[in-house]
Amino acid sequence: MGFKIAVLPGDGIGPEVVKEAVSVLQAVAPGFEYEEALIGGAAYDEVGHPLPAATLALCKRADAILLGAVGGPKWDHVQPVEMRPEVGALLPLRSELNLYANLRPARIFSALKEASPLKEPEIDLIVVRELTGGIYFGKPRERREGGDVAVDTCVYSKAEIRRIAIRGFEIARQRRKSLVSVDKANVLETSRLWREVVAEVAGDFPDVKLEFMLVDNCAMQLVRNPGAFDVILTENMFGDILSDEAAQITGSLGMLPSASLSDNKGLYEPAHGSAPDIAGQGIANPLATILSAAMMLKYSFGMDAEAATVEGAVEKTLADGVRTRDLGGEASTSEMGSAVVSRLYL
Repeated sequence: MGFKIAVLPGDGIGPEVVKEAVSVLQAVAPGFEYEEALIGGAAYDEVGHPLPAATLALCKRADAILLGAVGGPKWDHVQPVEMRPEVGALLPLRSELNLYANLRPARIFSALKEASPLKEPEIDLIVVRELTGGIYFGKPRERREGGDVAVDTCVYSKAEIRRIAIRGFEIARQRRKSLVSVDKANVLETSRLWREVVAEVAGDFPDVKLEFMLVDNCAMQLVRNPGAFDVILTENMFGDILSDEAAQITGSLGMLPSASLSDNKGLYEPAHGSAPDIAGQGIANPLATILSAAMMLKYSFGMDAEAATVEGAVEKTLADGVRTRDLGGEASTSEMGSAVVSRLYL
C-alpha cells in the first residue's frame, strides 16, 4: 500500500499504548511504513522544544499521524508558556497541518454498560468540533495577559464555520442523518454567525435533520438523554467541553478515540491524557489508541472493512471478559493489545 505513518509516542503512557495500536495496524493492514519522532515533554527534554522542526517535517510528509499523549506535571511550569507540551506542540501542530475538524465518537460497548454513571445508558454519537479557530487561537495582537486584566478573543470567519459544517453534515449523512448544532447564539456574536452559516449549509443536505441547541441545554440533555444525539456540531471551546462530558458518560476515557482532520491529512490520538501516575507500569488501557487507529483506516485510507474488523475485535475482546484495570480487570497493556490482535479474524 505504501502509506507512511508518522508515529509520535509522546509522554507518559503514550509509548505503551501506541505500541499496541501499531501492532494492530501491522496485523490488519500490512505494508504501511512507520517512522517515529519526538513530541511533547520528551522532545522538550531532549532537544529543547516540544515540537521539533524534524517532527513537524515528518508529519507534513506522512499520510497520517498516530499520536500517543503529551504533557504532564513535570512540564506544567516551563517558561515561556509556549514551550509547554500542550501549548507548544498540539496547538501549532493543528495549525500547521490545518487540522480543522476534530471527531470524537462516544459509544458504549455492550459489554461495558455497567461502567457508565447513567442507568441503562444508550449512547452512540460523534462530536464534530472546529479545531483551529475560536478562543484558543486568538492572534497574539488580540491576546493580552498581565496586570489585572487578561483577554482571550474569540474570532470565527464564515469560511471556517462553513468547512466544519460541511464536514459535520457529511458525517451525519453517513450515520443516522441527524445533526445538532450547538452554540450560544443568545449571547455571542460568533455564535450568531455560526448559526447563520450552518443554516445556509443545511440547504445542501435536505436529507439531514438539523436542530439548533444552546450549549448549556446541550450539556444537560447529554446527561438526561444521550441516546437522542447522533452528530453534535460545535465550535472549539464548546466542543472541548462537550466531548469530555460525552466521554465520561461512556464510563471510561480509556475507550475513547479521536481524529483531527484537514482536507487531506489526519492525526489520530486517544482522548485521554498522558497519565504519568501509571506510566511505565504496563497497566494502561490501549483500546482508545487502537480505536483511533481504526479511525485512521477509515478516514485517511478509506479502508472501511479493515476499520470495522478492528472495532469488531475490540468488541469481541471485551465480550470475552478481557479488561485492563481501569475497566475492573487485571490484563496488562500488552495483554490487551495481544487479545485484540488474536480476535481480528475470529
